Amino acid sequence: ARSDPGLFFQPEMTLRILFAALVLAAGPAMAQPMPAIPKTAIKPDPTHATFILPKDLKWKKESLGQLQAPLYGDPDKPGPYGILIKWPKGQMSHPHFHTTDRFAYVVQGTWWISTGDHWDPKTTWPLPQGSFATDLANKVHWDGSKDEDLILLVTGMGPMKTVTVPEK
Repeated sequence: ARSDPGLFFQPEMTLRILFAALVLAAGPAMAQPMPAIPKTAIKPDPTHATFILPKDLKWKKESLGQLQAPLYGDPDKPGPYGILIKWPKGQMSHPHFHTTDRFAYVVQGTWWISTGDHWDPKTTWPLPQGSFATDLANKVHWDGSKDEDLILLVTGMGPMKTVTVPEK
C-alpha cells in the first residue's frame, strides 16, 4: 500500500521534521563550548546558511516568568517558529494553555510539568534532559524548573496565543 505523497506537506508533519532537524543540529551544541576557529576558516555566506551562536542569542523576559530567545519565525505570526525557553531555578508558570500545539525538547535540566488548573508544585512530573513532549492546543497545563536552570527548545505553528486560566 502506498502512502499519500501529500502527507509530508501537511503543516504538522513539516513542523515535526523541522523540529527533529533542529534538535539534532542544535541540541548537542547547547552543551558544548565554542571551539577555537581555525585561521583558515571562512565564515559561511549568509545567503547560503544562517546561524546564531550561543553568545548572540537575544533572551527576553516573558509574562510567565521565563526567558525566551527566538531561533526562527514568530509565534505571533502565521508559519513555523522555533524558540528557546529558559526557566531559572525555582521558577514556574501558573495554569495556562496555548491555542496551537507546541512541541518541546528538554535541552538542559529537568522540566517539571502538570496538567490541570490547580497550581501545586508538589504535583509536577519530571521530564529529564533529552525528553520530548507535546503541549496540546487548548489543554491547560503549567510548568517550570525546580532545582536547576532549564532550557527547552519549543517549536510550533503560529499564530499562537498563550491564555492564563484562573487557578482552582
